Amino acid sequence: MSRARIVAVVNQKGGVGKTTTTVNLGTALAAAGRRVLIIDSDPQGNASTSFGIDYTQRSDGTYALLLAQGTLPRPRTTMVPDLSILPADSELAGAEIELVTENRREFRLRDGLQALGVNDAYDVILVDCPPSLNLLTLNSLVAADEVFVPLQCEFFALEGLSQLLRTVDRVKARLNQGLTINGIVLTMYDRRNNLSDLVAADARAFFKHLVYDTVIPRNVRVSEAPSHGKPVLLYDYRSPGAQAYLKLAQEFLKRSRATAKAIA
Repeated sequence: MSRARIVAVVNQKGGVGKTTTTVNLGTALAAAGRRVLIIDSDPQGNASTSFGIDYTQRSDGTYALLLAQGTLPRPRTTMVPDLSILPADSELAGAEIELVTENRREFRLRDGLQALGVNDAYDVILVDCPPSLNLLTLNSLVAADEVFVPLQCEFFALEGLSQLLRTVDRVKARLNQGLTINGIVLTMYDRRNNLSDLVAADARAFFKHLVYDTVIPRNVRVSEAPSHGKPVLLYDYRSPGAQAYLKLAQEFLKRSRATAKAIA
C-alpha cells in the first residue's frame, strides 16, 4: 500500500477560495474512488462548517493533534463516502502562542500524523491552512509533500503568490527538502470581467506548467453550499462550480500519475 500524498492548500491572502477548494477538491477525489482526509488547520474552522460539523462538536481535532498530551484524536467520517476530516477545535486559535515554546514546533503536525498512522489509511491528505504565513501554516508545509495554491483572479494576486513561493523555497531549503509545488488553480474566474483574463494570462505566462488548465468559475451555488453544511457537489451537482471541481480532481489525478511515473 502506497503512502498518502500530503498536500498543503495554501495562500496567505484570505478570500481566495482556499477552503472552498480544499472541501470540493477533496469531495471530488473521494467521488473518484480515493480515500481522502482533510485536516482543518484554520482556526476559523470553515472547512469543518462546510461538512456540517457544529462548533460544539469539534473537540479532539487539529489542536489536540498538534499539542496532544494524551490520547490522539481520530478523524471523523463525513456525509461523503471515503472522506474524513479532522476538525478545527475552538482552541486552535491559541495554538500559535502555545507552539512557540514546544520542542520541534515546526514538526508537530508531521509527528502527529505519523503517530496517528493515517499515512497508510488514506490516498490523499489535504491540509486547509490559515490565511497567513504563521506557525500553523509552517507546520503544514513541513508535513506536506506538495503545495497546492488557489489563486484568485483579481488584482495583487500575483504579488502575494510570489511571496508565498519564496516562503516555500525557504521551507524546502531548511525544513522539508522533499517539498514540491503541485500546482496553481485559478479561482473565482469571471468571464465577463477582463481583469480575470488578464490575471489568468499573466499567471500562465509567468508560472507556465504550474497553472492548472481547469479554472474555477465564480458561481453562486459554490458560495451557498457551506451555509447548508455541504460541499457544492452534494448541494448542486449540476452547477458550473461543481462540474469545475470534478474536472479539477481529474486533472489533479492525472498530474499525480505523471509524477509517480517520473519518480519510478
